[in-house]
Amino acid sequence: MSAPRRALAAEFGGTATLLAIVIGSGVMGEKLSGGNTAIALLANALATGFGLYVLITTLGPISGAHFNPLVTLMQRLRGETTAAPWPGMLAAQFAGAIAGVVLAHAMFDLVLLQLSGKPRASVGLWISEIVATSGLLALIALSGKASLDSIAARVGGYIFAAYWFTASTSFANPAVTVARMFSDTFAGIAPASLPMFVGAQLVALLLVMGVLRATQSASNGDRKSTRLNSSHSL
Repeated sequence: MSAPRRALAAEFGGTATLLAIVIGSGVMGEKLSGGNTAIALLANALATGFGLYVLITTLGPISGAHFNPLVTLMQRLRGETTAAPWPGMLAAQFAGAIAGVVLAHAMFDLVLLQLSGKPRASVGLWISEIVATSGLLALIALSGKASLDSIAARVGGYIFAAYWFTASTSFANPAVTVARMFSDTFAGIAPASLPMFVGAQLVALLLVMGVLRATQSASNGDRKSTRLNSSHSL
């Protein structure tokens, strides 16, 4: 298999596994928590955080372990290359996410594809998605040349924390958000709530890109000024 095809397979499989973890741990947590939502959320957050660490360290060398259209788009907008053509990466992520939901439902003997009846609509939730997504994208962008283990730990730790400090429980990923619409379980989101969640995530991408470009321009200006000052001192 060629490298681009391996990358697309990794993005599909990794995103599918991520959604199986998110949905499956939500179902299991709700079943075993005896109605205690805090315990169910803790189980969901821990499984997702640890799952991300494993997936990123395992599949990172193959595809970059994006599992998130926003990460792929950010890389594209910054002029960086992807392991496979970026439209294919996006398609693999969305298809993988839905496949992961189906897999989770199959494991728990649930209807394979459902429509969620769980509304998530308020100004606070939309602000939370902007905050959660901005933090995730900034973390990835600023990690630079850190080791894969370090990046995986940072992403997994951040998502675990964001499950708790954001009112939205940090979807922060359009593919994840769309897929969770097809699960009427603990981690689901009603179709009517989807557009504003994805819109908030896209706003976060624009905000992060704007800040990155502004800081890069300022840094370039500082370096240019330093060079001019140095030449004048000769």
